[in-house]
Amino acid sequence: MKVLLINGSPHERGTTYIALKKAADTLEQLGIETEIFHVGSLQSVCIDCRVCKKKGNNRCIYDDSVNEALEKAETADGFIFGTPVHYASASGLMTAFMDRAFYAGSDLFRYKPAAAVACARRAGTTAALDQLNKYMTISCMPIVSSQYWNMVHGSVPEDAPKDGEGMQIMETLAKNMAWLLKCIEFGRKNGIEPPDPEPQVRTDFIR
Repeated sequence: MKVLLINGSPHERGTTYIALKKAADTLEQLGIETEIFHVGSLQSVCIDCRVCKKKGNNRCIYDDSVNEALEKAETADGFIFGTPVHYASASGLMTAFMDRAFYAGSDLFRYKPAAAVACARRAGTTAALDQLNKYMTISCMPIVSSQYWNMVHGSVPEDAPKDGEGMQIMETLAKNMAWLLKCIEFGRKNGIEPPDPEPQVRTDFIR
């Protein structure tokens, strides 16, 4: 089993990385393979061209780190999406990544457990978590929780390990993720499979 952790910070080894690394280390101790993937830079935001839907190949028309992550998502069993907080929301980089990844590759995320993690100097974390959770709840993904909201505080990377509660939250989150993944694996070995997705019913408010 493998968990893919997405680092949506402009800084590859910033506070968000420290939070994700704590979760990854705990997962590894519990026998779950991990990979921390840094989004890096993107060629574009989503332009609603819908070419990805027409091709149906779970890839975006812009061939950058979004497609690289989608390729990794094919073999991942769970996900943790991490972002710094910019103006009480996820970073612009992470927002662009999530828009494109989930629109182009929604089939790759369905029924796989996921969690969001937000890092901030002080506030705005819960708003950012609400934002990221919406991508998962529109994609039939079980949400993994912790003992408190998934947040770590720190102005610089060196601050994050000093947030004792935040570090414990990451550890608990990882334990809960490992437990759920093992439950799903046990269920599948005993003939319990996810439900077949139905054709989506869309109702427009204006006709």
